[in-house]
Amino acid sequence: MLFEDHLCLLRGGGDLGTGAALRLHRAGFPVAVCELASPLAVRRTVALSTAVTDGELTIEDMRARRVDLTTDLVSIAATGVVPVLVSPGLPDIPLSVVVDSRLAKQALDTTINDASLVVALGPGFVAGVDCHAVVETLRGPRLGRVIWDGPAAADTGVPGEVGGRSTDRLLRSPADGEVTWNYGIGDLVEADALLGVVSGVEIRSSVAGTIRGLIVNGATVTTGLKVGDVDPRRTGEGGGVDEVSDKALSVGGGVVEAVLTWLNRNG
Repeated sequence: MLFEDHLCLLRGGGDLGTGAALRLHRAGFPVAVCELASPLAVRRTVALSTAVTDGELTIEDMRARRVDLTTDLVSIAATGVVPVLVSPGLPDIPLSVVVDSRLAKQALDTTINDASLVVALGPGFVAGVDCHAVVETLRGPRLGRVIWDGPAAADTGVPGEVGGRSTDRLLRSPADGEVTWNYGIGDLVEADALLGVVSGVEIRSSVAGTIRGLIVNGATVTTGLKVGDVDPRRTGEGGGVDEVSDKALSVGGGVVEAVLTWLNRNG
């Protein structure tokens, strides 16, 4: 069984999708990503979607590069580099595995017929109907579990706790408009620090800690959109913002389990 014969394409290169890509990459599978032209990822230092704006980046031991042609996906993925293509839909190439990692929390245009194995992350999908397998994304005892029949846990609307903080660690846009930041990812901040503005309206941190995520500076955002994340656990310089999170690795492990189970069942 040759893993390199099975291209795994992820729809969405945010932090959880990147955790899946990293696990697949380390296991020896070729990986490719389809992303939006204006990615909305917050944890950009560990998001493959950053290749869209930066051209290329390295996340731990995984290199990624933006490509502009669908025909480049297979050849570049075969080298061990992860190609990132701006494409709202699936490219017209042979695919063994499709992973919907967009975390839209609802079934969009992914179907169970998109590839030999279709895996979806989190709520909004039903295994056996919309896809072959769903990987649980809710923090708790079932995080990362593979579901072959039925849905993941419903969206609670409440962010998981990090360092004992939940909703107050997240930054949301207070208005519609362009965001401008005064700080960068990895910076230490105090509670009530003025982090940035959107259309003149202030964004302040509710907690002290390390900024582990900010949407790209200058992005056009809408009221209520998640635009940042302050980690109250981080105290050292840099705060580990260049490492894929425990949650992303757990979800990624579930994706690898789903792919290996499928390969084992089908020889």
